[in-house]
Amino acid sequence: MRSRMLKIATAAFAAGSLALGAAAAAQAAPSAVQADPASIGAAPYLYLGWGNPQKATDIMKAAGNQWFTMAFVLADGSCNPKWDGNRSLTGGNDQSVINSIRGAGGDIIPSFGGWDGDKLGLRCTSASALAGAYQKVINAFGLKAIDIDIENTEFQNNTVQQRVVDALKTIRANNAGLKIYVTMGTEQTGPDSWGSGLITKAKNSGFTPDGWVLMPFDFGAGSANMATLTQKASEGLKGKLKTAYGWSDDTAYRHMGISSMNGKTDDGETVRLSDYQAMLTYAQQHHLARFTFWAINRDRQCSSGGDAGSDCSGITQTPYAFTKVAAQFHG
Repeated sequence: MRSRMLKIATAAFAAGSLALGAAAAAQAAPSAVQADPASIGAAPYLYLGWGNPQKATDIMKAAGNQWFTMAFVLADGSCNPKWDGNRSLTGGNDQSVINSIRGAGGDIIPSFGGWDGDKLGLRCTSASALAGAYQKVINAFGLKAIDIDIENTEFQNNTVQQRVVDALKTIRANNAGLKIYVTMGTEQTGPDSWGSGLITKAKNSGFTPDGWVLMPFDFGAGSANMATLTQKASEGLKGKLKTAYGWSDDTAYRHMGISSMNGKTDDGETVRLSDYQAMLTYAQQHHLARFTFWAINRDRQCSSGGDAGSDCSGITQTPYAFTKVAAQFHG
């Protein structure tokens, strides 16, 4: 699987963590005005440990979005979750940003994993322990959704894939109403053998996420039209879901998602604003579960025509142009 650009990125346990989590969730100060649940699928990634991230409430005012996918929750060297593997879940800047988002009527979806860093799926050596790590984050922030961005060493390992699936099955059983998105890379024709294997493991284990989400970029498309290739990859995913779960087209679409990139990728591709708008049309027409992109940090034009990186897209655009498109998605 290709990386995203410059990414740095048991019942007894659960019972004990619920009490601790209730206190942490109280610290998290949810807003009186709740984010629109119909917009939960539209949550672009914001990475506080990368580049020069913009102020979240400024983004909301400028772009009209309510939801953010917060990257990344990793292991701290053991089976313990922290932001980027080194910042405490609560009490620091990450929580302050989350509080500000919720205070402005928004909400957040933590993303576990990413390309780089120490993965919980590897550090937690059992499904019950991994579920406990996920639950710790869910409790800390009173979450409505989580994103499992399974890449690299977590993805290309059959034992770890099964561990993640089994842990998520436990999370599903213990958290009524929680949305679970599983995000993974793709080839131009849809999930590769690792992605197909993950889908099969989930089906055979009795787990169904709310969204199987593809990252349709960094797959060697060159100058090809990224909107067209994104739809091609998505149709490939639909076929695999129909085969695995026995679903109709409509049911498959409603369990799918797109997580694109804005602007220049690190594989010679360009996702133009018009491409992303075409992806939005496709996502709305088929009632996909999730429509997002990596990352708001890059949703601005580079100064003096500079190259794309952690702070800019590498294309001509106005600030938050992609975030404004994502904010239009309501499933």
